[in-house]
Amino acid sequence: MFCDIDTAARIERAEADTIAAGTAGCAGGLVIPLAGGIASYAGPDSPMNKLAGLGFSGMPTESELDAIEREFAERDTPVQAEIASLADPAICELLTARGYRLVSFEDVLGLPLVDTPAPVIPDGITVRHSGTDELASWVDVVVDGFAVPDDQGVASHESFPREVLSRAIAALSTVQGEQRYIALREGAAAGGASMRILDGVAQLNGAATAAPHRRRGIQTALLTTRLHEAARDGADLAVVTTQPGSKSQQNTQRQGFSLLYTRAILVKGLRN
Repeated sequence: MFCDIDTAARIERAEADTIAAGTAGCAGGLVIPLAGGIASYAGPDSPMNKLAGLGFSGMPTESELDAIEREFAERDTPVQAEIASLADPAICELLTARGYRLVSFEDVLGLPLVDTPAPVIPDGITVRHSGTDELASWVDVVVDGFAVPDDQGVASHESFPREVLSRAIAALSTVQGEQRYIALREGAAAGGASMRILDGVAQLNGAATAAPHRRRGIQTALLTTRLHEAARDGADLAVVTTQPGSKSQQNTQRQGFSLLYTRAILVKGLRN
């Protein structure tokens, strides 16, 4: 699949919207619109503390960045900017001139939702929607999956305490339009995932399998179920974010996803 600038902009708008919606549900959350994207602070050490969606609708001004950096500094939090490789290159020039440093990358993969096949569900596995009545158990199984990280490819530059990750996943998975899925293996909760459709983009989020249930086809079952439902519900593109070279990326590409673009992760520390 070829990804042009307009497609990347659509994906980044959806990403920024989801982060903003999740942050708005957090106590003390702060969301500031910024040059077509957002600056988000969701709490100490939260994975939602970031600048997202920049580089497609003009440039932030120096005074806007000054104000945001002050807000983050008052909360004793570095500023992390996630910039797509299809964004205006001037945004990276602006940020690096202000002391932001490149620390990592993440990859965005996509799949056109055309002639999407039926879900692939192995024997002994069930995938269904997960309601609010079991939100706590759904969060637990997803966090359990993230607690044993992928040991293939480029390691993430950050890690989060369990309680922080649990709050972030709960906030993101309950925004308007987000659908949660749980996978059961022989009746036991074995994995979870979520999906949100916005502007035709199906964001496939939060997929994780608990360590004792891996290599049983659970990720494939969760993925193909969401793809089938996304196509049914009118999405034309499914997207997944992965670490470069990870097992998750390898498995996603086996399902037909293509690398669309990379996000550069730039961070301005409190002393920069």
